[in-house]
Amino acid sequence: MAHTSSSSAPPALDARERAVLLDVAYEAIREGRRLGGPPAQSLETYPPALRAHAATFVTLHLAGELRGCIGTLEACQPLAVDTAKNAYAAAYRDPRFPALTPPEIADVDVHISILTPPEPLVFATEEELLAQLRPGLDGLILSERGRRSTFLPAVWETVGEPREFLARLKLKAGLPADYWSDTIRVSRYATLDVA
Repeated sequence: MAHTSSSSAPPALDARERAVLLDVAYEAIREGRRLGGPPAQSLETYPPALRAHAATFVTLHLAGELRGCIGTLEACQPLAVDTAKNAYAAAYRDPRFPALTPPEIADVDVHISILTPPEPLVFATEEELLAQLRPGLDGLILSERGRRSTFLPAVWETVGEPREFLARLKLKAGLPADYWSDTIRVSRYATLDVA
């Protein structure tokens, strides 16, 4: 049986497809403020790669500082639609930040991460899990007793050591940094980044 692993790269987008996808995100932010939600997407006008189902995260920065980040972990809608919804949500629905203001909309930097399908990791101990992590490459999803958290691969830029990466991921899930149990599940994914 064929198995799609996140260790392989996401499908590549050419320069035109990347430009169109960024336009989708910026338009969702600009028009979303007026509409109260992301604008409808005319999928027939997009290249096939943007109509394929994909999971994305959209990260916003203002003057180099995080200003919003929202995404999906499973590919359940076309790439252009997922990007528009997450761009709108990052701008106006991230509970950590107030909604973007009109002056901020003009200056916001948008970064889109397209995720590969999550690949469950197999381990019996925390040490076995840590030994499998690939700094700079792996995004992780941690699940435990109804709690779930994720870090994109970009987080490795600020947390370069696997043990610290995992500890912060546990904290994000509402668990103690030193928490461990036999029921923790961790999956990894890679991203294709568009900025």
